[in-house]
Amino acid sequence: MKYNFNSGPSILPQTVYEQASQAILDYNNTGLSILEIGHRTPIFEGILDEASQLARELMGLSNDYEILFLHGGATTQFLQIPYNFLGASETAAYLDCGTWGTKAIKEAKAFGTVHLLGTSKDKNYSYIPKGYTIPDGIKYIHITSNNTIEGTQQNSWPEKNGAYLVADMSSDILSRQMDFNNFDLIYAGAQKNIGAAGVTFVAVKKDIISATVPDRHIPSMLDYRKHIDNGSMLNTPPVFAVYVCLLTLRWLKALGGLQAIEPVNNQKAKLLYDTLDTLPVFTPTVALEDRSVMNVVWIMENKTLEDAFLATCKEAGMVGIKGHRSVGGFRASLYNALPLSSVQALTDLMTDFAKKNG
Repeated sequence: MKYNFNSGPSILPQTVYEQASQAILDYNNTGLSILEIGHRTPIFEGILDEASQLARELMGLSNDYEILFLHGGATTQFLQIPYNFLGASETAAYLDCGTWGTKAIKEAKAFGTVHLLGTSKDKNYSYIPKGYTIPDGIKYIHITSNNTIEGTQQNSWPEKNGAYLVADMSSDILSRQMDFNNFDLIYAGAQKNIGAAGVTFVAVKKDIISATVPDRHIPSMLDYRKHIDNGSMLNTPPVFAVYVCLLTLRWLKALGGLQAIEPVNNQKAKLLYDTLDTLPVFTPTVALEDRSVMNVVWIMENKTLEDAFLATCKEAGMVGIKGHRSVGGFRASLYNALPLSSVQALTDLMTDFAKKNG
């Protein structure tokens, strides 16, 4: 048996695997595979429409938002956002809490001025900066709601002070309840809580679209307005990846939505953090108030035990426990589809390992 703690592409619900597998052979008794249906057909238009409507419903988004399913991953959004909204004489405010925020800042600097609201680089991104203020005249504020690599999660949002609020929610979207209408643009790589790799989810408010930099030539594939006008079909969309999103969104709705999944996610995270806090052989690295519910990270002070622990995990079928190559240590990702039983199996293994090596 395998226990999938990968950070992304990550575990999806078993029912999604089964339904997607059947659709590859024959989609809804059409005699066609989902891999070969035309994207400009009523079949796929229905898939895209339902996926958009379900995302809007689960997030409680108003009709002021456009829903897009795009190519390029969240990384392309790092440049697409300033390309559309940050003029050469304008300033955007960014919060630097880790690898992905740093990359987003680098892209934005090519288009306008970046004001750094705060950074936690001084302590290896082990906390979320607080107490900052938003200066006047900021075009938009960019935050990363959850830092997949560093294991921190933001639980409060900046005061806008007249700016637009943009969030990279790649690793915790749809995992907890919040007022998503507080944001003007939300984006997320699908391969954690929404679906399969290959598609990026974007919810963009009509107000920010109206603030697109005037007179700037924006290549068609990077222009939000053109994607909206073409209903996410400016070019051939990733049909199968969008279909997997639809199946995952259906699964989440049937489960009871964010109201149902949030307490389950909290329970999984509490079990793992309680175990880490109890066993001296393991050391959590994130400030208590900023610990991520989705990505739990830790180290071992006794480095000589690291290989033995990883070998024990591998033998037990624990996949994805090794930390990101840039930071080392260990990480367990607890996305929506990961069952509590997997976390229980991991904590049992950790407890047993600590008894033998404490």
